[in-house]
Amino acid sequence: MDSSSRFALDFGTLGLDQKSEMSQPILASLAAALFALGAQTALAQNKAGEDVPHPGTENFHAQCIGCHGIPGYKTAFPDVYHVPMIAGQQPGYIVAALKAYKSGDRSHPSMRGIAASLSEEQMQKLADYYGRPAK
Repeated sequence: MDSSSRFALDFGTLGLDQKSEMSQPILASLAAALFALGAQTALAQNKAGEDVPHPGTENFHAQCIGCHGIPGYKTAFPDVYHVPMIAGQQPGYIVAALKAYKSGDRSHPSMRGIAASLSEEQMQKLADYYGRPAK
């Protein structure tokens, strides 16, 4: 070890200062992985004009579609009954139903909880989204 070095190991003997055949495939793999991650992120973003609910309603939309978007779906809480499809329903009816659940005039526990978390503006946006004619 020479006096100018603080390290007991000579890094020149490790081959780190030379391009090795092993490092090129590793670097190529790393670059490909980074490119794939970047492409996945870019493709996952919403595109302009895409048919999605209004901004801020995505989580509420997911709550709706989980029950109301399954043809023939029946729930078992609190009783077994057929869950109605809401796509194509009149927006005014959807808003009135949500308000009735929120106020307690309608008594389904899950719908009361969901409606209680919605503002009137969010109710209207959801009603407008589901009230559109099917494509």
